Amino acid sequence: MNMQGWLGLAIFLIVLLLITKPLGIHLVRVLDVKSKTFLDPAIKPVEKLTYRILGIDPEKEQSWLQYTISILVFTIVTVLFTYLILRLQGFLPLNQDPKTFQAVADHLAFNTAVSFSTNTNWQSYSGESTMTYFSQMVGLALHNFMSAAAGIAVAAAVVRGIARHTTKTVGNFWVDLVRVHYYLLLPICILYALFLVWQGIPQNFRSYQTAKVVEAQKVQVPKKDANGNPVNDAKGNPVTQEQTVDSQTITEGPMASQMAIKMLGTNGGGFVNANAAHPFENPTPLSNFIQMLSIFAIPSALTYYLGRMVKNQKHGWAVWSAMALVFVTGVLICWHAEVAGNPNITSLGVNPAGGNMEGKEVRFGIFNSALFATITTDASCGAVNSMHDSYTPIGGLIPMLNIQLGEIIFGGVGAGLYGMILFVILAVFIAGLMVGRTPEYLGKKIESYDVKMAAFGVLLMAFSILGFSGWACVTDWGKAGINNSGPHGLSEILYAYTSCTGNNGSAFAGLTAAPTNGDPHYDITLGFAMLIGRFGMIIPVMALAGSLARKKLVATGAGTFPVSGPLFIVLLIGTILLVGALTFFPALSLGPILEHYLMYGGKLF
Repeated sequence: MNMQGWLGLAIFLIVLLLITKPLGIHLVRVLDVKSKTFLDPAIKPVEKLTYRILGIDPEKEQSWLQYTISILVFTIVTVLFTYLILRLQGFLPLNQDPKTFQAVADHLAFNTAVSFSTNTNWQSYSGESTMTYFSQMVGLALHNFMSAAAGIAVAAAVVRGIARHTTKTVGNFWVDLVRVHYYLLLPICILYALFLVWQGIPQNFRSYQTAKVVEAQKVQVPKKDANGNPVNDAKGNPVTQEQTVDSQTITEGPMASQMAIKMLGTNGGGFVNANAAHPFENPTPLSNFIQMLSIFAIPSALTYYLGRMVKNQKHGWAVWSAMALVFVTGVLICWHAEVAGNPNITSLGVNPAGGNMEGKEVRFGIFNSALFATITTDASCGAVNSMHDSYTPIGGLIPMLNIQLGEIIFGGVGAGLYGMILFVILAVFIAGLMVGRTPEYLGKKIESYDVKMAAFGVLLMAFSILGFSGWACVTDWGKAGINNSGPHGLSEILYAYTSCTGNNGSAFAGLTAAPTNGDPHYDITLGFAMLIGRFGMIIPVMALAGSLARKKLVATGAGTFPVSGPLFIVLLIGTILLVGALTFFPALSLGPILEHYLMYGGKLF
């Protein structure tokens, strides 16, 4: 843990803090249809035309139930839209190689459509060898905008529910969706994409290029039959054959535009399989820093938006501080674990400097890899510049635990804030129990219905992660995807369902989510985990927003627990860790924690 890393962490936090207020003020204006922004002269006529074409009345608001139904209808339509594109991509334009890029398999198309619609971006495929340019842009990148905007819209509705009183409405989903696109995501992403092109990320429609390698190599590859299916021997093991590699395919395409919204919208789905570890997706240290910063930008600004809307800016900063403290703690633990490395390797003297460089880009090193891994799993982004499966057991535990805590350490765009609100309600409820008074939050009494909705949102996520993981662990299809034995194999399964339920999308990539026998169980169950993780939180949090909006304001009394200051921050962090520890510690004990102790005992997996 060197001075360069400490300086890098300090610079990241300072820059994040500096952009939080101005971007938060812009969000206040964007999410209020009556406010003006500096973009109004150019965009307002387009906004009005959009409302007219779609038949939207920007003055008419919706109840929490109407708002939620709008989200569900929107998601169903977009899932079907992307599913059809993937199934028909062989007939659609912008196909870089019609002989290679045919229809995506039905179960994979379902998994991918759900993945991008829920802002998860889990990828059971290699983008450069599966998706056409049309699918990448219209089917996937378009969803990056839509799912991000939907998340921000939900956060806005929840904050309105907190800020308002004695009312039944929380805004208009369709208006929020339009304004977030026009005034926030599109303008920033246009500039962001141009910056990424300047850094060296391709943005074109050229066919893939083939280049001769300097030195040919012989490799073992899976043997396939005439139909392209893997061949297994009598014992069911894959049969391999020798192949000479004397050329390399250079992937190109419209990458920069997808990278911009992939990071800003905390989507994470890569144009290529190696994601942000690929030099075309993340070419320089500057692009790496800006990509990390853009992941946290909107989630951080939303905490300022919360404070401004509820007229208690100290509360917004308290929520930001709680998020930042948990984030920094995770970075330090992950960084330390990776610097310490694997004692079984360092004891051989092959790496005198120490540290675990397996699965990491030499361009970024250990600190920038650990920082990126922590940020992307804190923020429900899922983009990676290193392979989490190659981390040390404790280093890999941090990304997994970040997601399991509930997508709330800044979290996904919108999702981080409304996920944190659930824990705020629980923390206030606990504080009320401790002082023997009815808990209050910003002048509103927290009653049994509110606590039930908050608890339901938290517990349903745990049920999905542990339930699906347990099912996979005891079935043939689940065990067929494991490439590592022992506790690391369990970690691979647990991380997959954690990532999908938490709408993150990163993976312990040692797990083969599409086993060689073509069994679709992983694609299907992971798809349902994504839906549960997205709407199992949105529905109760919207119900909570509706409940809070209807409440009357009560005068602050001596027993009112203040929702700002160090005491609140400590209680909020304690609630987060307590729920995470009690729920997931047994599973983590059998996975990465057990693997850590076995590693120091000389056993590897």
